[in-house]
Amino acid sequence: MRTPSLLLAALLVPACVLAAEPDYATIRMEIDIAKPADQVWAKVGKYCDISEWLSVDCKITSGDGGVGTVRVLAGGRVNEILVAKTDLSYGYTQPVREGQFYNLYHGFMEARPVTRTTSKIIYTLMLDESDKADKAAKEADLAQRRTRFEAALQKMKQIAEGTATPAK
Repeated sequence: MRTPSLLLAALLVPACVLAAEPDYATIRMEIDIAKPADQVWAKVGKYCDISEWLSVDCKITSGDGGVGTVRVLAGGRVNEILVAKTDLSYGYTQPVREGQFYNLYHGFMEARPVTRTTSKIIYTLMLDESDKADKAAKEADLAQRRTRFEAALQKMKQIAEGTATPAK
């Protein structure tokens, strides 16, 4: 008896691909900065500057700062791979972790010039929320992420404008 090719293909596809229908969400945040974009980026745009503005430890485990560089955050609990980079921006993703739901998490941060002397930081997160139990759980997760990253944007503004209080 021949196995239908569709059934055979389904058996060969990894389980993570057979997850629920994706429910992609985007969180776009921005903050105005009273400094030129290149100066802002010099203060907050290095790949491990995240340790300063998100208060999380960061270590580069491979790469030279270009696309493909891997940073490890929070004592190894989070891995992020640099997947895009320009002079004033970068994008990253988190890889699949065995035995965990893959939410396709991506982040993108940019210092965008507004005038010769001002700029804004734009931070965008994108992820699949289909693993959440219901709409309330999805909204709570997105609100928590927005709150955390808006606080990080405030800290970036302080660092870039030179008004940050030194760490003790």
